[in-house]
Amino acid sequence: MSRVAIVGGGLFRPDRIRYENAEEGVAMAYRMLLEDTPELDPRDIEFVQASYFSDHLNQQLCMAWIVQDYIGQHRKGGYRVEAGGSTPLDAIINAYFLIKSGYFDLILIVGWEWMSEVDTATTNEFIAAASDTDWDFTVGGYYNGYYAALETRHMQLYGETIEDLGKIAVRCRNNAVHNPFSQWRKEHGTSYVTLDDYFKDRIVAWPYRRWDCALISEGACCLLMASEKVAKKYSDTPMWIKGIGLGTDSMRPGDRLVDWPYHGVYKADEKIYPENFEKPITPYPEMANFGFAREAAKKAYVQANINDPVKELDLAELFAPYTGVELCLYEDLMFCPRGEGKTIIREGIVERDGELPCQLSGGLLAFAHPVGATSLLQTLFLYWELTGAIPKKFGNKTLQVSNAEKALITGHGGTGCQGGVIIFSR
Repeated sequence: MSRVAIVGGGLFRPDRIRYENAEEGVAMAYRMLLEDTPELDPRDIEFVQASYFSDHLNQQLCMAWIVQDYIGQHRKGGYRVEAGGSTPLDAIINAYFLIKSGYFDLILIVGWEWMSEVDTATTNEFIAAASDTDWDFTVGGYYNGYYAALETRHMQLYGETIEDLGKIAVRCRNNAVHNPFSQWRKEHGTSYVTLDDYFKDRIVAWPYRRWDCALISEGACCLLMASEKVAKKYSDTPMWIKGIGLGTDSMRPGDRLVDWPYHGVYKADEKIYPENFEKPITPYPEMANFGFAREAAKKAYVQANINDPVKELDLAELFAPYTGVELCLYEDLMFCPRGEGKTIIREGIVERDGELPCQLSGGLLAFAHPVGATSLLQTLFLYWELTGAIPKKFGNKTLQVSNAEKALITGHGGTGCQGGVIIFSR
C-alpha cells in the first residue's frame, strides 16, 4: 500500500483577536501554501478535509462549505471532521486513510477556529459543552476546573510540585519567543520569562495559573497531503507518516475509577500505585492519567517500529492545553514510567537541548490554540523541523533540531476522551 506524506503547508498567524474573518484567515494560510509549493496547481487537489471544532464560536453551521467555496475548491469533494480538541489530528488521520485506501492522491486539509467573536466566559462555556452536559457541565464545569481536578489527583498520587508545572509554562514561552508565528511573541515580545514571573501570575483553578492554560486564539492552517505516487512532484523532502494510533476513554473522568474496558489491561501500570492510597477498581488510567494516549501510542509505536521513544524520537509536539497534561503525557506515551513525569522535567530531558525536546514551537500555551487548527499548526512546525526549514522560516536557527529524522504529535478531545498519536519521519 502507498505511503502517505505531508508535502506542504501554510498558516495565518494566530492571535487573541484577528479582525479578518475565518474564511479570510484560511485563504491567507492557503496562499502561503501555494507560495511555498509552486509546483501545486490548485486543480490537482482532489478532496478538501475541513477541521473546526465549534459551530457556536463560528456562529455559523456548516462553515466548511463557506471556506471551501471561498478558496475556490467547492467543485471538489469535501467534508468536516469534528472531535473536540482532537479535531485537527483526526482530520490528518482521516485524510491519511483516504489516501492510504487508494481513493485519493492529493488532499488539502484546512483548519481554523475564531474564538473571540464572543467573550471569554462564553467561549469557555461553548467549549465545556463538549463535556457531559447532563452530569458535569450542569455543576458549573469549565475545562479549567476539570483539568485542575485531574492534575490535583496526579499531584496527590505522585508528588510533582507547582514548580514542576511552572518549568513547563516557562519553557513553552521561552521557546515561543523564537517562533515569529507565535501568539505569545506577538503579545509579549522576545524577552525570556522566569519562574518568578510565573509565580506572579494569578490562579485560575488551583493548581493552575493563567500561564498553565492554553491560549484563546483565532488562526488558521492548511496542510497538503499526498500519496507516494505524487509526493515528490510537490516536495523534494516529504514528511512521511510512519505510524498512527487512536484511543478513547470514558466521557466523565470520575468514571475512570471504575473503568471496566481498562481493567487488568495495563498490569504493570496498575502496580505503580502509591501504597498509602486505596486502590480503585481500575488503578490505570484512574483520574490521574490518560488511557487513550497509552492505547494510541502503543499502536503508533508498533507501526513505526519505535521501541524506545526517548532515544528514537528527535522531538515531540504534544496536545497539552494545561501544563499538567504535558507532564502526564510523558508517562502515558511511555517516555518514562508512571509517576515519573516530574523526573523528565527535573532532568531537562524535554528542554530545547534535552534528549527529547517537547513543545519547541511553544505549544498550546504559547504558540497558539485555535482549536480546529492547533494540531495542523504543530504538524506544520514539525514539517519545517524535519525538512530543515526552521532557519529560513523563522529567521534564526535556535529552534532547529540538528538532523531531526523522527517526530511525534498527539491530539485529544475532552478530558482525554478521544485522541491519537502520529509518528512522522523524513
